[in-house]
Amino acid sequence: MELRVLQYFLAVAREQSIIRAAESLHLSQPTLSTQIRHMEEELGKQLLIRGTKGSRKVTLTEEGMILRKRAEEILELVKKAEKEVTLANDIIIGDIYIGTGETDAVRILAKAAKSLQNTCPGIQYHISSGNSSYVKECLDKGLLDFGIVFGAVDLTKYNALKMPVKDTWGVLMRKDSPLAKKETVSPEDLWDKPLIISQQEDKGGALTQWLKRRVSDLNIAATYNLIFNASLLVDEGLGYAICFDKIINTTGNSSLCFRPLAPKLEDEMSIIWKKYQMFSKPAEKFIAILQESLESQN
Repeated sequence: MELRVLQYFLAVAREQSIIRAAESLHLSQPTLSTQIRHMEEELGKQLLIRGTKGSRKVTLTEEGMILRKRAEEILELVKKAEKEVTLANDIIIGDIYIGTGETDAVRILAKAAKSLQNTCPGIQYHISSGNSSYVKECLDKGLLDFGIVFGAVDLTKYNALKMPVKDTWGVLMRKDSPLAKKETVSPEDLWDKPLIISQQEDKGGALTQWLKRRVSDLNIAATYNLIFNASLLVDEGLGYAICFDKIINTTGNSSLCFRPLAPKLEDEMSIIWKKYQMFSKPAEKFIAILQESLESQN
């Protein structure tokens, strides 16, 4: 399967039309149709559902949706490899890809990047947000150089540097909420409250153990992937968001406040990368700077 044909397929998926895709690719419609048909024959699967004459909209089959996801990943890896090979010289220029959940610990990476910027201003950083499962999946596929994950690390698959900080769980709420009068929040305080929890914790985790209740027994008003969006729900009075400290600014004129959990609940973090990974020069320089920084703090 040629990369060129994968690009053709993605153009059809994007435009939802062979005619418009052919125009964007500067190909004739019969040529593009033939290329896609040959791809389907090669894979032995139908990838597209062609519209009727009255409706020329093209949709993807289930197999087509799978191929679209993989094709995007393949082409991104090719693009990344071309950059690394092209820029493999004494001048350190290139890209570093980092995946992380929402955490104030990103500041540690930011300080290392700022330090490196003084000597290597040509490095660009690309930050992707997601939970630990997302970060590990992208690392395994080669789409990320590094990732920040919470909890224990599988050291048979990854190298890891433990971060010198921990994230503290607590409750984000309006300042006029009844619980805002308390200095800390206990499990019992939350049993009858409308809660906004992370999508990962919705499936069970350390937080639900701390709450001493099954998720099904709690009043879950909403789940979130990004705490900023959840903070807007809190601000509108939908419920109490259980999240990490220092992500949402609650100082000054903010209508929100944060109260830590009691008993205290904290998560350790590590920055990880695949074992035996061959780093690009920018990534190699970055991890060296980060290691020096963390060692100096110990």
